Amino acid sequence: MGDTGADPASRRGRMMRGAAIALVAVLLAGAAVFGIQLLRSRYDVPRADLLGGMSPPTSTPSPTPSPTTPPGADITGPLNILLVGIDPRESVPTWQPNADAVLILHVTKGLDRGYLFSLPRDLVVDIPSFPKAGYGGGRTKLTHAMSYGSRRTGGARPDVAQGFQLLAKTVSKYTGIARFDAGAVLNFRGYRDLINAIGGVDLYVDQRVASIHLRPDGRMRTPGGTNGYSGPQMVYEKGQRHFNGWQALDYARQRYISGGDYTRQRHQQQLLKAMLRKVLDRKLASDPAGIDRVLRAVSKTLVFDGQGRRPIDFAFALSNLRPEALTLVGLPGLGVESGGGYAGEQLEQVGRKFIAELRAGRAEAFLKANPKLVVKG
Repeated sequence: MGDTGADPASRRGRMMRGAAIALVAVLLAGAAVFGIQLLRSRYDVPRADLLGGMSPPTSTPSPTPSPTTPPGADITGPLNILLVGIDPRESVPTWQPNADAVLILHVTKGLDRGYLFSLPRDLVVDIPSFPKAGYGGGRTKLTHAMSYGSRRTGGARPDVAQGFQLLAKTVSKYTGIARFDAGAVLNFRGYRDLINAIGGVDLYVDQRVASIHLRPDGRMRTPGGTNGYSGPQMVYEKGQRHFNGWQALDYARQRYISGGDYTRQRHQQQLLKAMLRKVLDRKLASDPAGIDRVLRAVSKTLVFDGQGRRPIDFAFALSNLRPEALTLVGLPGLGVESGGGYAGEQLEQVGRKFIAELRAGRAEAFLKANPKLVVKG
């Protein structure tokens, strides 16, 4: 599971996991302080057709629900939510976004337990044809499904929502998960602000990590040299430490370390859980100004598709999903070669088996028999 370091495009990988889960948590905290109506009117998260009508909701919510009925009261489990992180490069109109992070949250039937796992961005998969983007299908890295699907005719700017649709179809085909109940695309905008808004996070650094990208003061390193940069490096030494926004983002994006991208996935999931615990902390829940900062940051960080439902509906439906009930799962994999060169990644058999057991509702038993898959920290 070592890092091959052979794919230059992966240097653009960004830490996007966690914002959607943080969204759920902060909406729950915010509801307790501000009230449902204020949340509806003031903190509207952008929405788009990310799933392409992939599957209709089990029941259609009423357009004028009774004020006594809490949001999301008709949402039932199990649920599958697809989270995708991109670097949108908005300053480049022709930029076709890659899926830099692909994450699946599975919530059990009782909506009180969840399993969160990642698929490697370089996972070699079969991408289905997608006529609206003029793509005929092919076998390549998962990350490219987003860019291929985002293409539009006539020189129009690539459509991120359209790219998400092809990515969702690709993930569905690979995992056998026929339906995604919600999806979110996450980007850099507001992400550092989101972590700063919750007062930063505390993490245990499980190995020495030297930043490829940033100096100790948070500025970018000089282009050139080893792995594309040179000059002083920010270093995260092993041990307990507090991270602000840029530090957390930088630490969790590093892949040129022992364990490569799979270690990066572990660090990202650990950061996610730290964020989730922080936003549910009682001090934040009793701080209207703090919640205001968090919700504003979230609204700038993601675009959501709830198959006809709003983010707040899912937030209230998942009110019993606490941090201790969220299991982080790391799926091991290894590099694939083609023609003597690096072609991408593939999951080991135990990882593929986990996904099958998850679909069958036997994830808990499988993880008890395979405890090494559970991400600690």
